Amino acid sequence: MMKQLSPQDWRAHPGKFIALWTDSSHAYALYQPGELVAVALENGAYPALPHAGAGWFQRLAHDLNTHTAEGAADTRPAIQHFRAEDGTAPWPDLTAAPGEGVHQVAVGPVHAGIIEPGHFRFSVLGEQVLKLEARLGYAHKGTLGLIRGKSPRLAARFAARISGDATVAHSLAFAHAAEAALGVEVPPRAVHLRAIMAELERLANHASDIGAMAGDAGFAFLDARFAWQRECLCVAAHTAFGHRLMMDMVIPGGIAGDLAGEGGAAILAALAALEAELPSLKRVFEDYASLQDRVIGTGIVPVSLAERFAAGGYVGRASGQEGDARLSPGYGPYPDLGLDVPLERDGDVAARIRVRLAEIPESIRLIRELLRLLPEGALAVAPPGESGMGLGVAESFRGAVWHWLRIESGMIADVFIADPSTLHWPLLEHAATTAILADFPLINKSINGSYSGVDL
Repeated sequence: MMKQLSPQDWRAHPGKFIALWTDSSHAYALYQPGELVAVALENGAYPALPHAGAGWFQRLAHDLNTHTAEGAADTRPAIQHFRAEDGTAPWPDLTAAPGEGVHQVAVGPVHAGIIEPGHFRFSVLGEQVLKLEARLGYAHKGTLGLIRGKSPRLAARFAARISGDATVAHSLAFAHAAEAALGVEVPPRAVHLRAIMAELERLANHASDIGAMAGDAGFAFLDARFAWQRECLCVAAHTAFGHRLMMDMVIPGGIAGDLAGEGGAAILAALAALEAELPSLKRVFEDYASLQDRVIGTGIVPVSLAERFAAGGYVGRASGQEGDARLSPGYGPYPDLGLDVPLERDGDVAARIRVRLAEIPESIRLIRELLRLLPEGALAVAPPGESGMGLGVAESFRGAVWHWLRIESGMIADVFIADPSTLHWPLLEHAATTAILADFPLINKSINGSYSGVDL
């Protein structure tokens, strides 16, 4: 599963970069579609990678483990920046874009509403954004440290709380990693129910975010109707699985509880309501020139940039990237369901909305098929108290979530987690420069990076 490389081969690896992390002896790099390579640490250091997306991971490895990426261009702290040596919390000192008449606009880290913390520093000339720098790290909560030293079953609760809107996806990736490390085969009924939960999570987030984007553009009606559809999906999830977000349902070895007796009917009713209203909601996006004017050509992520950063999910698919972890590397039961993955190339807010709108009927179809084919049988098996290393993936609504575990005698010795948002935040910084400052809320919501999923 893992290949150890020389320092020269480590730096020259031609793959599409996903993530990097370190443990006490090695630095690891993950490439699509799941190739894991390592290089030995020398005096706590390893060669920096030239890949565009490696910067944040290398900074995080230094903050968490004091390991240095030799030759790295960006050596700023990742999660320790807001605490000076004297204990104070200085205002972030970020460099403005050069030019006469340029001024800075500071936003955050505290935002309006129930929003995760992050600091945005805009350099603007009039209304045009010339530069955006996002500073994260305010949501750091030591998740990796909390997972170490625990059994996979106990640690699953921490994996479920990495990013609440993707709790099923993170739980599933964590479970896949533990099962790969310990050689666990999950019962078929659990595999199907996991997929049903994952697609419900995708639908709820797409509905919520599409509505919020319409609201940011002044269309409160669409925001209200999509919010209502999300609420119906969350109520159905609670009826079926006992929790609106289905948190703590996916565990290593299977699932924690069965589909409730009336759960299947509740899910089907919510799907029918969404399917019935979706055409009329889509027509509003298509027919109103004022809404089209706000989203077309706004917040562009070029195809070339999306490829450099291995963008996934709707961000990548809106910019010509075909990847979907459900199919490549793939996991059950998706390869047998004929999954259709929508693709756009314009890379703007409108394209990201179109991809999400196209994913909704596909997820509805998948859930109906999974309920129809749902097998009987056991829900879970107990993970053995053995040792191993495992890599797990799940396709969240944002893109591929990756978890890596090293287990020794049934206890987690080390862990790393890669949320797709880590590679999407630099794309948001670029997308903001293709528009005016007033469009940033719309662009930000269209990419919707997780702060918590990155800060770990």
